[in-house]
Amino acid sequence: MIASCFDENNNITIPGFYDDVQEATEVEREMLAKAPFDEDEYKADLGISDTWGEKNYTVEERTGIRPTLELNGIWGGYTGEGAKTVLPSKAFAKISSRLVPDQSSEKISALLLDYFVKNAPPGVTVKTTEHHGGEPYITPLDSNAYRAAAAAITASFGKAPIPVRGGGSIPICTMFEKELGIKIAFMGFGLDSDNLHSPNEKFELNNFYKGIETIPYFHKFFSEMNGSS
Repeated sequence: MIASCFDENNNITIPGFYDDVQEATEVEREMLAKAPFDEDEYKADLGISDTWGEKNYTVEERTGIRPTLELNGIWGGYTGEGAKTVLPSKAFAKISSRLVPDQSSEKISALLLDYFVKNAPPGVTVKTTEHHGGEPYITPLDSNAYRAAAAAITASFGKAPIPVRGGGSIPICTMFEKELGIKIAFMGFGLDSDNLHSPNEKFELNNFYKGIETIPYFHKFFSEMNGSS
């Protein structure tokens, strides 16, 4: 049932899954392609022999501009010591999905749960439970917030930043925009090798100090762009 969620090109087969996806423009894809990326280094870092994902998209695009569906865990049957010739009566799985604008977590959750119920083989009863959802967010590249952030990073690092999209989860950003009517600007100073939220998490001191240097620049440029003194 889970394997049927993908076709031969690794596209997600759940009806309606891609309906609301905001497609990245060719200009955005060209900008993303300018970001330094070594696929061999990427695979070595993850301990994998090959990458996997939607056909006709790069690794960076699959993890940023495209929605995903992943199996987080699966278990069932006898898993104790030794062997037993018993047939499992239950099997379990945990599944998550990374969304992109303009997808809705409520809609995608409903599509997922409905898909498994409708595609259960005869004799199989499916029980589904939704844990939680968060809405996707993207920073407009023409907003004063983004332009001020880009100028601030250029001033402190001496190099213009390349806008990329990431599969992180910060669902409160959508709430901020909805309730406060403001755009959110993301400025990341950590590195992939910092192992964010993982064992041995760290933060490079050089980037820590650069962050301190960058933030005042952001306030300066943002204030100027909005006509404040």
